[in-house]
Amino acid sequence: MRITAVRASWLKAPIPPDRAHVSDFGRNDFFNMCLVEVETDAGHVGLGEAKAAVGNFGNYAALVTLIREEIAPGLIGRDPRDITAIWELLYNGTRAHYAAREGRTFPTIGRRGISMSAISGVDIALWDVLGKALGQPVWRLLGGKYRDRVPAYASGGWAPVGGIGKQLAGYVEQGHRAVKMRVGVQDQGVDDSVARAREARQTLGPEVAIMVDAHGTWSVREAQRFARKAAELDLAWFEEPVSPDNIQGQAEVRASTDIPIAAGESEQTRFGFRDLIAARAVDVCQPDPAISGGLTEAQRICALAAAHGLTVAPHLWGSAVLFAAGLHLAVATPSVTILEFSRGHNPLLTDLVEERFELEDGRVAAPDPPGLGVTLRRDVVRRLTVLTG
Repeated sequence: MRITAVRASWLKAPIPPDRAHVSDFGRNDFFNMCLVEVETDAGHVGLGEAKAAVGNFGNYAALVTLIREEIAPGLIGRDPRDITAIWELLYNGTRAHYAAREGRTFPTIGRRGISMSAISGVDIALWDVLGKALGQPVWRLLGGKYRDRVPAYASGGWAPVGGIGKQLAGYVEQGHRAVKMRVGVQDQGVDDSVARAREARQTLGPEVAIMVDAHGTWSVREAQRFARKAAELDLAWFEEPVSPDNIQGQAEVRASTDIPIAAGESEQTRFGFRDLIAARAVDVCQPDPAISGGLTEAQRICALAAAHGLTVAPHLWGSAVLFAAGLHLAVATPSVTILEFSRGHNPLLTDLVEERFELEDGRVAAPDPPGLGVTLRRDVVRRLTVLTG
């Protein structure tokens, strides 16, 4: 089996004004993705997702061009089943033969940013191809079924004081047993964030897990103040309390509270997570497979987390392709204990593929179809594509 084509498309789905939310990133008017397709001479087409930005924003033209002009030509004619070899080739570039001989990396200069995102999208698509070729779900290829169903938390929570409790209760009514809300600079101050978190706990009671996410927007002192004032709320985790560039500051926050610290949605490769873990700055690792290196690197990150007694909750704020990749990872991987289920209005999650991800008792079942188990709705792809290559 050989690769015959590698395609990348920028999909941009509009959000109706009455369904848009506002966060520290701005107004959520669109949801973007880079859809990656790897086609083979056996007729299999693998699907992947690459992200140019965390969240819904970003311009994807450069990412599409990178995949089309730099990555695709070097993959035509290769066996798509050689997933590790292709990952190492893309990461090490012209020195990949040295990496193979010496057993260590010789990375390209552009080994982070959209280069790693591009690798991520291609890698996910290759796993989809492999599963389809073998007639097996990807979780089977990642080590088999460790769990039948995976807990999924509702990711949303932007409403102000007086509305946040109702908003989160709506997620619980949809079947979630855990919910996440945003805090940080989008609020009027630390006390406002604390008040919103307190309203959430009073509304939901003690049985529902509540996570808070500051999107890396607070200073160390602000984050510590929030953790101290919210100590009695029994929060499941405090996500990205400070900038991802301030690992030592995050370690200070973690050392000052017993609320678990979650982070990593902006990190790339196992090396980024190695540094987070070495600094004792994290309890819950959150690699995004569409950013951090695909399923190949996500497995390595999960193993690293497990070796340090940490858990993993993949960042899955994206399309149905990304959610499917995270679901397969979670089904097969002991250290992955929960999934992110986006509750912001997202047509790329709900309308892009024929299948739907259903909650049962707060969990999502392991999919049985080959590969990632998702089928593109080509009419939706055509309608939402703004750039392809």
